[in-house]
Amino acid sequence: MTHDCSFLSDLGLAGEVSFGDSVRENHAADYGADQRGLGVTPDAVVWPESTADVSAVLAAANERRVPVTPYAAGTSLEGNAVPAHRGISLDLSRMDAVLDVRPDDLQIDVEPGVYGAAVDEAVASHGLFFPPLPSSGDISTVGGMIANDASGMKTVKYGEVSDWVLELEVVLSDGTVTTFGSKAAKTSSGYNLVDLLVGSEGTLGVVTRATLELAGRPEQIRGGRALFPTLDDATEAVFDAVRSGVDVATIELLDADSARMANAYTGTDLPDVPMVFVEFHADHSVEREIDFCESIFEAHDVTRFEMAEGDAMDELWQARRDLSFAIQTFDPDLSSAHSGDVTVPVSDYPAMVHSVKELAAERDLLVPCFGHAGDGNLHYSVLIDEDDEAQVEAAAEVYEATIEQAIEFGGTATGEHGIGLGKRESLPAEHGEDGVETMRAVKRALDPRDTLNPGKMFPETIEGERVQADRPDESVESS
Repeated sequence: MTHDCSFLSDLGLAGEVSFGDSVRENHAADYGADQRGLGVTPDAVVWPESTADVSAVLAAANERRVPVTPYAAGTSLEGNAVPAHRGISLDLSRMDAVLDVRPDDLQIDVEPGVYGAAVDEAVASHGLFFPPLPSSGDISTVGGMIANDASGMKTVKYGEVSDWVLELEVVLSDGTVTTFGSKAAKTSSGYNLVDLLVGSEGTLGVVTRATLELAGRPEQIRGGRALFPTLDDATEAVFDAVRSGVDVATIELLDADSARMANAYTGTDLPDVPMVFVEFHADHSVEREIDFCESIFEAHDVTRFEMAEGDAMDELWQARRDLSFAIQTFDPDLSSAHSGDVTVPVSDYPAMVHSVKELAAERDLLVPCFGHAGDGNLHYSVLIDEDDEAQVEAAAEVYEATIEQAIEFGGTATGEHGIGLGKRESLPAEHGEDGVETMRAVKRALDPRDTLNPGKMFPETIEGERVQADRPDESVESS
């Protein structure tokens, strides 16, 4: 259903409004939806330049029952930013100011369109950094990270984005501007509305300002990689290191398939065997922690353990950093049908990885496994020939079975990519019908007309019905 969005031209916005075909097409999909051939073209695109612009758009759209889907860099992987019911794509990328840096309080205020890397750049001179940046921090925005509750390679030590958000300025679905949280380091005052907004994927409100907590840069940073003869050796070594309390900032896994692809892409001559990449942060005695880790890895038959710092460390890590590009370009006849990111308790991580490889072998599919092993987050990519219907069907089976297995382990369908369009059917299995109904109640309370990013999160919206608690008699404006 299309929506009449001509009212946008009469709002007197400081930002830009476009009804152009090419602009609307460019906002029809995010990265994940584009990879899967999904996409829904919005009826209009708006680039707000202020909180006042966002408020005006939402108030007018809510009154007319026009859907509004927040958008920024478009790097989401589950169709989170796809305008499933058309309407307005609210592109926040021009709200990209660093508003204030308060080094004495270890805080920074930013607008939602600021790229993650820009946060670190803004505070580097103060010896600070933003620890939970995801691997895509160079190409993703703070608003998107908050919407998905993103996390990255350093989560095992520093936690995820939600652990570093103190205060949010939020525009609700009816245009009301409010503030959640405070700039205090801790609080026990009322409901934690910040955590409610973080990870809500733009379905409850639009963030227009965020106060983020920062950390001091460690004086000692060392990193490297370890090679193992088997995947079981590698995954058990990771679990053993985490269980034993090794103070590691990053601990990443690549299976043999991932290693082979990384070698081919980077031109390195490492053996095609499972690898574990590690990084240590400390202000003193970092070598002691490295020795502790190496001793644990040796108990799991590590064949090579090499550490470095500075540029030499970057060279050792190159294979991990290039992995996403390596997978994409490995075989021109294969494409990624599904990119998954389940997370399980770390004790179940070895079994989770083994399960995925077994599912792939049973269906003769190439499924490289990798990820943030230290916090139990497994990433995997199901590679198929899109013209082979049997492979397409088998890939869907692997994807669904992997999610089911993760939930059976007491884990989650998504560690950092979010629900979006891709994992709505998994929500009841993970949270139960009562849990999902509680989420619906929150959605209806904050967005009774289902204005904000409709079609996401909840399973019933798969059939195209917008969830509304109180539907007045007036019809949706359409053409």
